[in-house]
Amino acid sequence: MGKRLGFIGIIIEERNIVAEAVNKILTEYGDIIIARTGVPYKERHCSVITLIVDATTDELGALTGKLGSLQGVSVKSALSKGK
Repeated sequence: MGKRLGFIGIIIEERNIVAEAVNKILTEYGDIIIARTGVPYKERHCSVITLIVDATTDELGALTGKLGSLQGVSVKSALSKGK
């Protein structure tokens, strides 16, 4: 199946521990990332990143799987039904 438009929501609870690993993974998948917004939430000691992606289901699964395997990182995603 071809690429579809989608989004990924990432919550990082231990930014000081995993930020470098998250950024490394996002750089690795930079060719499918259309937009990225990151917001540190200091009061709760976490960060939220939202990504807009143009990806296949396999690419999305690989990216979210790597991110979700990191300690303190929660990931949710969705792809459009059509092109």
